Amino acid sequence: MELVVVVDCSDLDRSATFWCGVLGYRAEPNSSGRYRSLTPLDGPGPEVLLQRVAESKVAKNRVHLDLRVPDFAAETARVVAPGARRITDDPVREDGWTWHVLADPDGNEFCVLQPPGRAPQS
Repeated sequence: MELVVVVDCSDLDRSATFWCGVLGYRAEPNSSGRYRSLTPLDGPGPEVLLQRVAESKVAKNRVHLDLRVPDFAAETARVVAPGARRITDDPVREDGWTWHVLADPDGNEFCVLQPPGRAPQS
């Protein structure tokens, strides 16, 4: 079995640039016009398949990506720089976890979070 995460988007190139920068992935050549595969630069990891769709996102994602990071503030700033939008104004804190909910350029939610046991940085 192979895990592939599919992300709907309206612009394959824009989304490929955003997610490759955020995840440290590379974009495979666009051959179909509807799909674009993103794969890890180094080492193992799931493929992210971008799927161009005509409709806009209208409701909360039922599945989303969590980016677990050692430096919460730096990583939040890093993903906002290429176009992510913070949905939470203040960090959410629960059971020792600290996170922000963000959205990619198409409005798909994802989280940047710091695990328990590390000093939260806002």
